[in-house]
Amino acid sequence: MSADRVRFLVLALAGLLVLALIGTLTRTDPDVRNVRLFPEMFHGPAYASFSPNPNYPDGRTEQPLVSGVIVRGQLPFRYGTGPEEAARAGRELVSPVDAADPHVIERGAELYRINCLPCHDVRGEGRGPVTLRGMLPPPSFHAARALALPDGELFHVLTRGQGNMQSAAFRLAPIERWEVVAHIRRLQQEGP
Repeated sequence: MSADRVRFLVLALAGLLVLALIGTLTRTDPDVRNVRLFPEMFHGPAYASFSPNPNYPDGRTEQPLVSGVIVRGQLPFRYGTGPEEAARAGRELVSPVDAADPHVIERGAELYRINCLPCHDVRGEGRGPVTLRGMLPPPSFHAARALALPDGELFHVLTRGQGNMQSAAFRLAPIERWEVVAHIRRLQQEGP
């Protein structure tokens, strides 16, 4: 055999061995863990939240968000508190949900039952169970003022709160608040 042919066979055998090694290391079975060649890359030092961390200039593990970052699922709400901002939201905001969609109707009713019924009652008249325990009743959704509120203003009230009502933004995602607004409109159509 010639030297070139031997060299070719050796290289081909080495290539096959490398391919076999790569195939062994990168298994496709999700139940079997792959071999980790550099485990220190996978298991670095972990710091608990709010604990000191020497790796950052401010010494904190929990770093503040960079300016302009929008947290996933949290759109910025550019309306402050107060009646002027609520009126502005009423003029500018438009509901992104289809109030006739059966899913929106069902979801809005469920969210209302969980979050709003204790104060506003089933029909939205402001005589929920908590009013029997001494809490001041909220205004009825069937009052002239509530009937005249635009959807955006109702969304603002759910987001920022108003009077004795606290913000529901920590409990309900923006789309869920719009579904509740759709349910309130449905209650208003049905009447007291």
